[in-house]
Amino acid sequence: MSEPVPPNDDPMPLPPEAPDINACCGSGCDPCIFDSHDLAMDAYRQQLRAWQARQDAAGGQASTA
Repeated sequence: MSEPVPPNDDPMPLPPEAPDINACCGSGCDPCIFDSHDLAMDAYRQQLRAWQARQDAAGGQASTA
């Protein structure tokens, strides 16, 4: 059984960097850079929820504000 990770060893995940609005070529690429960013944001939100649950379980005072 694994022990809870101390809060200092479990940094809050960081959101992916948004693509520059001018980086889209407008050619209808599949996937578009904005589609890829949306998928990365979905993964980030899942990671953030899991991180918050670990912080709550550890009695941390973490905030996602």
